[in-house]
Amino acid sequence: MSVLRIAPPHAVDRPTLRNRLDVGMDAPLTLVVAPAGSGKSVLLTQWASTLDTVPVVWLEMTRADDDPVSLSRRLVGELVPLGPGFADLALAPAASSVGLGEPLLEALAASFAQFAEKVVVIFDDLHRVTNGAVVTDLWRLVDLLPSNAHFIFSSRVDLGLGWSRHRLQHGLVELRQADLAFDACAASEVLTRITRRPIDANTAESVVEHTEGWAAGVQLYGLGLRFRSDPAQFLDALADSERLVIDYLSEEVLDAQCGSRRDALLALSVLDEFTPSLIEAVAGVDDGAAFLADLEKESMFVTAVAGKPGSYRFHQLFRDLLRYRLRAMDADAEGSLLLIASRWYLAHGEIEPAVGALLAARHWDDAIDLILSRGREVYERGQTATVARWLGAIPEHHRLARPDAQVIYAILRAMSGDALVAEAIVRELLAEPDLDAGIRVIAQSYFAGLVQFLPHPDVYLAAGRKALEMLADFGDEDIPDLLNLTDRVKLDVFARASVGRAYFLLGDTRNARRYLGELLASPGPVYAPYKVHVLGTLALAEAWDGHLRRAAALADEALEMARQLELLSHPAPADAYLARSLIAIKRGEPESGAFALHEGYQRAASNGRTQLMWIAHAEARLVDPDSAESMTAAPSTPPPPLVRDALEAISRRQQREAGHPAPPSNAATWSRVAYEDIAGLLAVGDTASARARMERLTLPDPLPPSVFIDVKLLSAWQASLQRRVPESRDFLRSALLVAEREQLVQPFRRAGNHVMGLVRELPEGFAGFRRLVLERGGMSAPSPSMDGLAEPLTARELELLAYLPSRLTNAELAARCFVSLNTVKTHMAHIYRKLGTPGRDAAIIRARELGLLDAAEIARIG
Repeated sequence: MSVLRIAPPHAVDRPTLRNRLDVGMDAPLTLVVAPAGSGKSVLLTQWASTLDTVPVVWLEMTRADDDPVSLSRRLVGELVPLGPGFADLALAPAASSVGLGEPLLEALAASFAQFAEKVVVIFDDLHRVTNGAVVTDLWRLVDLLPSNAHFIFSSRVDLGLGWSRHRLQHGLVELRQADLAFDACAASEVLTRITRRPIDANTAESVVEHTEGWAAGVQLYGLGLRFRSDPAQFLDALADSERLVIDYLSEEVLDAQCGSRRDALLALSVLDEFTPSLIEAVAGVDDGAAFLADLEKESMFVTAVAGKPGSYRFHQLFRDLLRYRLRAMDADAEGSLLLIASRWYLAHGEIEPAVGALLAARHWDDAIDLILSRGREVYERGQTATVARWLGAIPEHHRLARPDAQVIYAILRAMSGDALVAEAIVRELLAEPDLDAGIRVIAQSYFAGLVQFLPHPDVYLAAGRKALEMLADFGDEDIPDLLNLTDRVKLDVFARASVGRAYFLLGDTRNARRYLGELLASPGPVYAPYKVHVLGTLALAEAWDGHLRRAAALADEALEMARQLELLSHPAPADAYLARSLIAIKRGEPESGAFALHEGYQRAASNGRTQLMWIAHAEARLVDPDSAESMTAAPSTPPPPLVRDALEAISRRQQREAGHPAPPSNAATWSRVAYEDIAGLLAVGDTASARARMERLTLPDPLPPSVFIDVKLLSAWQASLQRRVPESRDFLRSALLVAEREQLVQPFRRAGNHVMGLVRELPEGFAGFRRLVLERGGMSAPSPSMDGLAEPLTARELELLAYLPSRLTNAELAARCFVSLNTVKTHMAHIYRKLGTPGRDAAIIRARELGLLDAAEIARIG
């Protein structure tokens, strides 16, 4: 657990504000918003000290928390020591490269629920986090919190997260600038404690008037008054403006110090945080620990950094004043001191603050060299956003002079979800006629990789082919290996995989399957994270074409590899999850793919892979054409051709089933829209036009299972309308024979009631599979009734509910669904709560009473 702050000796108790914080404990969140120096942290410190047995985790937020991986590790590290309820967090899913990610949020919520006792988490200085996805995820976590958990967001600025709902639902407690302002009585007590002599009411009122009750201003006045014998004269001299007051007070405080201490304070102002050893190196003092002790004793605006024993920092206001004086005295001093600090950090193996010091010193080339030589250590810990932030802090004209830095910056921006920025950078690099050949092939390869993020896959198909040509022509010259991402082998795999993905998104599934299959079959090892990607994309393409057995094997191989590599929460397995979901949909049991659909969408969204998000959206529309789940909302970008065709076909199917088929399209090759053209004509009995439309179509060769079944079902439908019953049944039997091998149910229900009736009327054969087709009924079958529940179960909860009679443990369920144990525990808790039952046995009984489980039902485990 984090070590809580100790309130400064001059701090006064504020029972009214503490009582308001106590009231806020009944809600999931309390909000404290006020400017710097308003006393937010002091008040929270005082309040936390009164909680006695309630554990408090204090997270002092910094710019480093823009990296969700860094923040998640820090948060988990603070929570795990609290007790057994948080033990599972040690194995929690990792944060995504953009935000914390849904899997981690669910794991955190489950752990808070298991802890059972009250716990408080304070996010202090939350305004320092500029990554909107991280802040939004923390806000999302508030909504998931059980009643025993309470968060406090403390910030200098209103975070604009829409507090109205919490005000109405939870009576949100908010403390703002006006609430924290000192009145004359409180100001008098503070001034008395700092000056160590009585302060009369008039002086206190004058201070409040000048500072408007601002806590830091009152404290600064107190420090100035400590060295003045005539407070009234002092106040009169400083009545002109608050800015001059602060400037004068800073000088008075500093000038009251001896020369060596003043110089040391100025030197330390360049540091965000400092330890005794670092103080000795940068400020040149003999005993850093004694120096710190003296500063604390004299209330010189220094405070311990929560969660970092031995580390301290200045109050931000005081640090700003010190740096202003330092820069005024010697314009070059700050850079020289930061270089000393950077060398000290490197000598102690601290790469991140070393880079930060070089960036603050504006030593851009040194920073680039350090990032490219040692940044791999940070990147491979999953902190993509941190390395991207470092490079982003370097002025563009300096990066442009270093193409190796610029190309890796583009790669990291794409991985962090900023694909448009990455594309612009890569295009500029490729337009440079004198660009180094190695950097050019890197840029070209990663340009092709943007096919996952941006529309128009034809553009990236051409880019991928060109990258492969460049790699083949490159010769024996070495290609720079930047952050272990750009050696020749990885670039070749990356470019080939991008070509395969482009084919798939264009709707050319045959070429996609061929390209990706050849890539996996090629000799030599494939970089493991890339292999997870490739296996998943190939699984999606196979599932799209109806090769469900092959797709299931590929998806499971990808997910098992991701599990072994601890990548299940990484964006890499998104394709594999979506393949698993599509398999379940095509087999007519979409509820068993609910987890996979959710996990796939979340991982694609975690780094902005909009093309996969479109795939997830199309899958959700297949399940429920009228209202896809909000988690699979359509991205704002244009859909890839594959998805555009699927969504148009879904819309046409809805029109057909409503009795108003859409006019036929002009598609010349087989597609789902072309299928709906023919189905629409058959629905109105126009068999001649349907036959002519079919004859004009160019069919894929060979026919994949999905297309083969669709063609046979349309033929059976047409033959039945023409009263050619034996021929119609032959077509149906051919369709069932192929469908049974893959357990493909969806095509029958998609064809509609007429075809389902023909299946029902078959006299013999395929008894088991035909019954399965009729029982599952397809994707638009009505959901189980939940009229007896105050809150309905979600699709993911229904998926887990079906497993309850199987007696699989939670750990086995997590393995079955390729999700974390905490995710399963969270949903199990929701199931029990919604069913109003204390555990599994009672939940099974209650679900059977409601008709959510058949008496003999057991989840399919095969």
